[in-house]
Amino acid sequence: MVAAARGTPGAVASAAAPSAGAQDTALVVARGLVKRFGQFTAVGGIDFEIVPGECFGFLGPNGAGKTSTMRMISCMSPASGGTLRVLGMDPATDGPRIRARLGLVPQEDSLDLELTVLDNLILYARYFDIPKAEARRRAASLLELAQLSERARDKVESLSGGMKRRLTIARALVSQPDLLILDEPTTGLDPQARHLLWDRLYRLKQEGVTLLVTTHYMEEAEQLCDRLVIMDHGRFAAHGTPLELIGRYSTREVVELRFATPREQADALALGETAQRMEVLPDRILLYTADGDAVLAEVHRRGYAPVSELVRRSTLEDVFLRLTGRRLVD
Repeated sequence: MVAAARGTPGAVASAAAPSAGAQDTALVVARGLVKRFGQFTAVGGIDFEIVPGECFGFLGPNGAGKTSTMRMISCMSPASGGTLRVLGMDPATDGPRIRARLGLVPQEDSLDLELTVLDNLILYARYFDIPKAEARRRAASLLELAQLSERARDKVESLSGGMKRRLTIARALVSQPDLLILDEPTTGLDPQARHLLWDRLYRLKQEGVTLLVTTHYMEEAEQLCDRLVIMDHGRFAAHGTPLELIGRYSTREVVELRFATPREQADALALGETAQRMEVLPDRILLYTADGDAVLAEVHRRGYAPVSELVRRSTLEDVFLRLTGRRLVD
């Protein structure tokens, strides 16, 4: 196998831009965007564009600046510096007009638990002055998309967490927004509900809906995002497609080795010379390589006997942890 390209981690201000023609039609354009809270700089001068029909992702540890950026795009918080245009308008002066064309899916569901599933959508449609007949038509279509048609007459409080999440997304689509903003859309859901929601979002993207997503799930970002940025300390640590980032900052494969005792793990540190990069964790050693099977064979040839071994492909999580570190951030 040929080794994947590798890069050197480092903070950058700009996200890789789409083609010049695409930039002309971008739904969101930020240049030198800054957000400060007193003396603290939450967002430190970032550039990016979001173009129609793509899913653009913001990843980063807690406190990286993701939420501050999303709130500026959503016209919920003013920028402290730089320029920001959303749907061709300035959030500082056109906030109400922009918000009318956005669909927002917050981290916490804000559904009316006492109303039925159908009435939640119809009532929300009235906020946009959508005629009642049209509101009912849209609601029926969206319930079908969310696979909730059979629960239309049920009270929201009886729904599972995954159903409530799908209903929240359906509600955000009632106004047929130009941009759907999703903040941690699958947090707290079980794997089955998460995969169903991914399918719904993927279908929306296929239908031309533009998505802006923040998530802590690296697999989710790999599944959904056409392009993404990894934020850390208010700036962009990396940007690109998921495959580009894996190729730039990791290797094709990773070998995970666990040893019975700390002494055995310490003795195995010499295995670092068999790989392009080695990472030593409290419970295992990670060997980053172009050919995991060849490295594992060399481990055995040298007489090492790990209690467990795994060869896997590199993932976006490997990139994320390399760029932002493994230290827990509250």
